[in-house]
Amino acid sequence: MEYSYFNRDVSWLSFNYRVLLESEDSNLPIYERIKFLSIHASNLEEFYKIRVAEHRSVIMEKVHSDEDPAEAEKTLEQIKIEVTRQQKEFFRILNNEILPELARKNIILHMNNELQPEHQEFVENYFMEEIFPFLQPVMLMKDEVRIFIRDNRLYQVVQLRKKKTDEIFYAIIKIPYAKVPRFIELPPLYGKYYFMFVEDVISINLPEVFVGYTVEGSYNIKISRDADIYIDEEKPVTNIVETIKTKVKKRKIGDLSRFVYDRRMPPACLDYVCKTFHIFKEDLIPDNVHLNMEDLIKLPNPSGKELERIPPVPIRIPELDKADWVFPIIRKKDIFLHYPYHTFDYFIRFLMEASTNPRVEEIMVTQYRVAQDSEIITNLINAAKNGKKVTVFVELKARFDEENNLYTAEMMQQAGIRILYSLPGLKVHAKVALVKEKPAMRKPGKSYAYLSTGNFNEKTARLYSDMAIFTSNSKLTKEISQLFDVLKGQNQTIQFDHLLVTQFNMLPSLKTYIHREIQHAKAGEKTHIILKMNGLQDYAMIDELYKASEAGVKIDLIVRGISCLVPNQPYSRNIRITRIVDIFLEHSRIWYFYNKGKEDLFLSSADWMKRNLYRRIEVAFPILDKKIKQTILDILKIQLNDNVKACFIDEHLNNLFKKEHSFDPVHAQRDIYKRLAINGETGKRRMADGKL
Repeated sequence: MEYSYFNRDVSWLSFNYRVLLESEDSNLPIYERIKFLSIHASNLEEFYKIRVAEHRSVIMEKVHSDEDPAEAEKTLEQIKIEVTRQQKEFFRILNNEILPELARKNIILHMNNELQPEHQEFVENYFMEEIFPFLQPVMLMKDEVRIFIRDNRLYQVVQLRKKKTDEIFYAIIKIPYAKVPRFIELPPLYGKYYFMFVEDVISINLPEVFVGYTVEGSYNIKISRDADIYIDEEKPVTNIVETIKTKVKKRKIGDLSRFVYDRRMPPACLDYVCKTFHIFKEDLIPDNVHLNMEDLIKLPNPSGKELERIPPVPIRIPELDKADWVFPIIRKKDIFLHYPYHTFDYFIRFLMEASTNPRVEEIMVTQYRVAQDSEIITNLINAAKNGKKVTVFVELKARFDEENNLYTAEMMQQAGIRILYSLPGLKVHAKVALVKEKPAMRKPGKSYAYLSTGNFNEKTARLYSDMAIFTSNSKLTKEISQLFDVLKGQNQTIQFDHLLVTQFNMLPSLKTYIHREIQHAKAGEKTHIILKMNGLQDYAMIDELYKASEAGVKIDLIVRGISCLVPNQPYSRNIRITRIVDIFLEHSRIWYFYNKGKEDLFLSSADWMKRNLYRRIEVAFPILDKKIKQTILDILKIQLNDNVKACFIDEHLNNLFKKEHSFDPVHAQRDIYKRLAINGETGKRRMADGKL
């Protein structure tokens, strides 16, 4: 039987539509709903900069790819149809649900140029004093030198008629975001708060800009440009740092991937603009009057916190809080952390204590994405200044974090930290840290590890749902030390017996675990595979799951984003796909295999995407502590039973909500918080302010 697969990009659009649906949830505070509108728009912008740009590059034969140009064109057409549908939904939700709810809260967001008479003078004065000095209108001339339209910046195209000659002209104005806010607050009236888009303030006052012309219309436009950094791995790169710096600078002038315009723009005006900027028909995306709607997250809230989500107080671990040092506790047992339910402070403390502990001689860390002004970097620099040997592997090819990683790497290097840079042909995506103590009393020094599913980033740790452990288990710390040997280029023939590492043993091990469940199913034994991840794309691994389903293995997938596996087919009848979108971004990767009740459980940095499994260094680590294993299994059970925020994905990529009103609601993120707030040793529940 021939297997089928979803297109990865169309599948991703299904996920982004689920994000959009979250803005319809009337149980959420109104500014939380607005946030999801903003996230949907922001996600789509990045999608065009990366995925759509890649397909366009394939069509124009600018990159080496396995994709056929004809297939790329077909995908772009599917994308255009689905994006158009979602954009209509976006503005339906905004106009029919969000704006009326804001109005009920006495907040008026103008979506047109109609003003209260009392606001007219204010808008005119604000324009002349705060906006007009920063406007730089340019007349458009098809055959003359034209301006460069910057990526993801809002512009206005103005259609003008010369008063004396009746001749039509066109001009363009860049909205001066750096000088004025996107939303202009108007004076309150009768207990109501009023806000207006800055581009509407400009539109109303355009006659003051173009004296001698009649303004016949103004239309917003924006361009998305290719933001991916392509490095030909087949060509030797002598200096990866300089190469990345050069590529980052060119990102701002990348090839066009879409031209979005106000659909009210007259055909003659659109044609003139396209010819002026050499924009082709396939680049055109008609949209509403207001563009760059990711800026909705900047809409001021004049009414206070009651219109926003109040995040729950991060759970603390009394045992760690009471201890003078965390290392003796980690020496006794593994410690489990689940962000953002738990505080990220313990990892910061782990590094801080390592930087000052006289017994510590070496610290090794992988860096993929770190926060700006990161406390992690500060502690690593302090460790180096205190005489510790510090090694940091910095992945310079972490998309959109290249500049921050370059900056922090140079700062650490100046402090005496050994910096290892990107490996040829691979990204290092593993999230591991290792602290080594000095040998004492003729005994080898103890090692302590931190392994995580997410980045070492204190800011995203408040928003992303990730899991991590502290451990001193020598089975794991020894192999993490060997992994760093690989990153240093010292040993490429290591055998990993406990960690699963891409480029070494991850793929064959995963296939072995799946095949073992298949054999158990054929023998009539109970079987179960649970896989939680952000993306499932690799056809080879999907085929393994199809084969397991055909053999009768029960498979639960919890996939937030891309899933190319098609459910509800004869060969996937035992596979169920759950998607959870909620306040926190589901980001942890968990792999569970029943194994006749022995229950093998791994946490990982890896999704089952081609890039993760074949072009990255990823790590999956086993959970060896029984209590931690049970906690994680409890969390998986809660997520699979969610009937508030969870959807099933069907064979048409529909998000089918699991809401079962006849049963008690199971709200995974809320219930996980409650589960983790229980102190396992005392059985006492720690109550915290805030709620999900």
